Amino acid sequence: MLLKNKNVIITGATRGIGKGIALEFAKQGANIIFTYSRSHDEAKKLEDELNNIGVKAKSFQSDASKFDEAHSLIEKVLLDFDTIDVLINNAGITKDNLLMRMQESDFDTVIDVNLKSVFNMTKAVQRTMLKQRHGSIINMSSVVGVKGNAGQTNYAASKAGIIGFSKSVALELGSRNIRCNVVAPGFIETEMTAKLDENTVNDDPICKEIIGCLKFNIKCQYVRNEFPPLTSQVISVASMPDFNTIFKNNTFLS
Repeated sequence: MLLKNKNVIITGATRGIGKGIALEFAKQGANIIFTYSRSHDEAKKLEDELNNIGVKAKSFQSDASKFDEAHSLIEKVLLDFDTIDVLINNAGITKDNLLMRMQESDFDTVIDVNLKSVFNMTKAVQRTMLKQRHGSIINMSSVVGVKGNAGQTNYAASKAGIIGFSKSVALELGSRNIRCNVVAPGFIETEMTAKLDENTVNDDPICKEIIGCLKFNIKCQYVRNEFPPLTSQVISVASMPDFNTIFKNNTFLS
């Protein structure tokens, strides 16, 4: 298994892309630690589903946008898990509106949840990964952070900030064998964008590409004889080729 016995933290994993990542990584042998904000029933259901796959899984109610809560979360995780191999900063929200109609609170909330949470969680796991001298940090951005989008100035700013933050972290921590990369999806049908049935995310081709991208990212870290390390990259999924092609041609490694 690609991720056997690796400990993976995923923020915001009770639905959408985060849930898809958690399930797929568990199938690859990873132990899953995931956070949720309010969806206690969904978190318990997912935790049971992950444990039934045969890996160790634990959920924590935690707000990654709060600095102290992020650090407290990592302290709790380390009581049950001896290492933190992968951090996936996935939690995010939208509060879309034209700039002329956008409230200050709408801008601040999106920045806090989407961007400040990435700072909080990365800073919280940094010491552990430095001691281990290995780790992989994957931050979920968006093509909106690259190209912009009318009516999403707050969201675009948060996602663009993630890209700059990630590239800087990659430069700071790369010498300690800690990588930091970004996945920038296009529009994906999830519960954040629409109220859809349970199978929508699993059937979404872009969502499948994202999960493949994350698996490829981790493979670059842990299968040294097969791929060189991949870091400081922004991988756009919106127009990405099939991942079988990527594995064959090392599209993002040249």
